[in-house]
Amino acid sequence: MRIREENCNMVLLAAVTLVSVAIAGGAMLFGLDDQPVRLADRATGVEQAPTADKRIIYVNDQPPVRVIGAPFVPNTNPRER
Repeated sequence: MRIREENCNMVLLAAVTLVSVAIAGGAMLFGLDDQPVRLADRATGVEQAPTADKRIIYVNDQPPVRVIGAPFVPNTNPRER
């Protein structure tokens, strides 16, 4: 019994799906935890005091970088060179 060429991709998709479900199911069985899942609130940032060896670097305070060479101009019309 051969798989027709039209159905080959669907069979491959089904096989990958089944293997993924089996791996996820196995991980779920071994990873049972009684604690509820807690999500971090990204609206409130964690305030950390800067240490002595890590100073705060502001992007606006950095000196500008000098670019050497011709600026890049995309060739939007390949017929004109």
